[in-house]
Amino acid sequence: MDIQENIVNKVAQSGLMTIDLADYAPKEDIVIYDIKDNLFHELILKEKDFREFIKNHDWEQYAGKHIAIICSTDAIVPTWAYMLLANKLSPFAKTVHFGSETEVRSTLFHDALRGIDYAQYTDQRVVVKGCGDIYVPESTFVQFTVELTKVAKSIMYGEPCSTVPVFKRKA
Repeated sequence: MDIQENIVNKVAQSGLMTIDLADYAPKEDIVIYDIKDNLFHELILKEKDFREFIKNHDWEQYAGKHIAIICSTDAIVPTWAYMLLANKLSPFAKTVHFGSETEVRSTLFHDALRGIDYAQYTDQRVVVKGCGDIYVPESTFVQFTVELTKVAKSIMYGEPCSTVPVFKRKA
């Protein structure tokens, strides 16, 4: 039995570009601010009490973080209450959003994808990595594919050694 002396990495020679969308994940924490904690019996907003809380709360604890404002109870919260929170959070937080952590994460990924120069993928064979330790929302894969389809020669999903074809430009 002959031992092959030169092992050839055909994946490395294939000219495939591998993109890991997890590289575009937000680096800062996403903090949930649940307004239910400011409601009387988690149902009713008392304006006087809420304004007192707004005035005295330590907003600096949110410095540099992405904030997701939610109301996890079935309460009717006036829009101005969310506006007051946004006003107090915005000088400290990296970003302020209304919605769940998943929605905020998706928005942050989309913002990051808007900053990509897709021209670098012109006529390239691209593999979009599918597995990893960081959750990447499906909406991110969709948005990336829409933009990449405009320039790439082909798009595959998975790992270079085992991919699922997604798109191939006709010659």
